[in-house]
Amino acid sequence: MDTAQLAEVVDTTLVLLRVEEAARRLQVGRTVCYRLINSGELESLMVGGLRRVPADAPAAYLARRRAEQRAA
Repeated sequence: MDTAQLAEVVDTTLVLLRVEEAARRLQVGRTVCYRLINSGELESLMVGGLRRVPADAPAAYLARRRAEQRAA
């Protein structure tokens, strides 16, 4: 497996994701992910001094977006 493939492997045992990992799952950039966090659209929390995203938060965000688009 080459480096590009390793970057795409998702560890399903993680409970919390780094912002970069959450961004990768959403297929957006780190800046967009921080904007979603700052606006409250994507759940996150501080652990010590580190920003973390619950592993289920990206899927919850997508589910809300899909519901909003269907309702529109």
